[in-house]
Amino acid sequence: MVTLDVRPQLLDALSALRDRVASVRLPLPLPGAPRARQTRAELLAQLDDYLVPRLKSPEAPLLAVVGGSTGAGKSTLVNSLVGRQVSEAGVLRPTTRVPVLVCHPDDHHWFAGMRVLPDLLRVWAPPGEDEPARAPRKPAAGRPGARAGAPATATASAARELRIETITGLPRGLALLDAPDIDSLVVDNRVLASELICAADVWVMVTTASRYADAVPWHLLRTAKQYRATLVIVLDRVPHQLLAEVSRQYAALLTRAGLGDVPRFTVPELPESAGGGGLLPASAVAPLGAWLAHHVQDPAARQHAVSRTAFGALDSLKRRMPELASAVAAQYAAAVRLTAAVEDAYRQEGKRVRGRLDQGAVLAGDALTRWRGYPLDTTADELLDSLAESLSALLQCAVAAADERIAEVWRREPAAGAVPLPGPDREAAERIGLAVRRWRRVLEELAEEEVGRIDRQPAPDPDAVAALLVASLLGGKRARPAGEKLVERIGAQAAVRLRDRGGELVADHLEEVLRAERDRRLAPLEALEVTPEPQAELIAALSVLQKER
Repeated sequence: MVTLDVRPQLLDALSALRDRVASVRLPLPLPGAPRARQTRAELLAQLDDYLVPRLKSPEAPLLAVVGGSTGAGKSTLVNSLVGRQVSEAGVLRPTTRVPVLVCHPDDHHWFAGMRVLPDLLRVWAPPGEDEPARAPRKPAAGRPGARAGAPATATASAARELRIETITGLPRGLALLDAPDIDSLVVDNRVLASELICAADVWVMVTTASRYADAVPWHLLRTAKQYRATLVIVLDRVPHQLLAEVSRQYAALLTRAGLGDVPRFTVPELPESAGGGGLLPASAVAPLGAWLAHHVQDPAARQHAVSRTAFGALDSLKRRMPELASAVAAQYAAAVRLTAAVEDAYRQEGKRVRGRLDQGAVLAGDALTRWRGYPLDTTADELLDSLAESLSALLQCAVAAADERIAEVWRREPAAGAVPLPGPDREAAERIGLAVRRWRRVLEELAEEEVGRIDRQPAPDPDAVAALLVASLLGGKRARPAGEKLVERIGAQAAVRLRDRGGELVADHLEEVLRAERDRRLAPLEALEVTPEPQAELIAALSVLQKER
């Protein structure tokens, strides 16, 4: 048998590229994000379910996936090809909820394991038993919906399953897979149908005389052409009296789409296909069956079918990987803009707070009244309380103003939909008040230390020194007398030393409070882990793959 010539280096490069795709995150709701997420899912499906397993096992059976629209007759076609009802068919839609894979008993081991479709639980009925057995599965990392192995009592509603049937009448080396409807009303069915088609060596697209011009089947045909996949078209349920006309019109459409050379088989409308419950006459499906058998039994035909799909998928990576990388870059650029809006807002408010301190904004209102009454009508502790409350109020206003700036910018950014807009934060006042109280305590301890160094009797009151220090640091020009009184209490050298150290603590405290609030606003964005590395990693992995090819 002719097989693909695949070097280990190519497989390694392909596996590395697959890991890079799996690591991509596209959480921000940018205009192109839905399409990029779909591209990522399709790439993972094609890599996990087809390219990697096919290149690792080129001798594995040819897998033909039968896909198509609702009511196209896929299950009836599969049943008729194998000569037995293995897939449920009927008028109830959607009929195929659990995909069915049919193969020769000698080929069962190829599909019972996790070689292809690794995130589907295997189900089959052992001879003489009605209850299906379920094999444990290994989830594919990075694949949507992949879960840990399901228990033996799992059902189709709890875990995605693949039912395996064996038929001795099917040629060795051929497997048929009846997929759910590509236009199913059930979203999970549509997603699964797309994944299954990506696992195919041969795409068998089934449509009907009444629906061959529908958009969804044509999307599948164009995708197959784009990937250069081995494709077969079945025009099903064609009325005898319209057979020639419908075939002519459909052929014209295919030719205009560049698909005129695709093998096409026509199945007439028969009583057996009306209810979907019977088998079509062998003569109705014989041409398609002969085509499939030839491509399994003839080494050259098999090699052509497999190589065309495999290398077509590989070639498509040159287009799809840069698209995904561009989407990753757009995500990071948007994250940078959102981050910059937060950092700029808090940087501006930090600058404004420092300017307000220089102007003596803290020494206003009740704090100014307390200062004017100190020490006759106001104690040192009361003055410190009022100064701390005034500083807390100034910082709370700065945080609220920064949040308003951020919200204004973020409202114009589509990407901001993934993170909550900054709004009123009732806990901010408590956090800031607690931070100010801690800072006040540090300054009080600093004043106590400095007073302890002074060899003077009676020793200055540490509380009074702390009150004068805080007033001089926060009061700006209005509190110049506080600095003078501080010199009188502890001396010029000690006063300078205390003010220098206290000034550093004020600057550090302001930066710490605003940085903490800024980081709280950035936390939801940082949790999305939008980084620039995946873009470069995708391009590098693609470059290595192209070199190995």
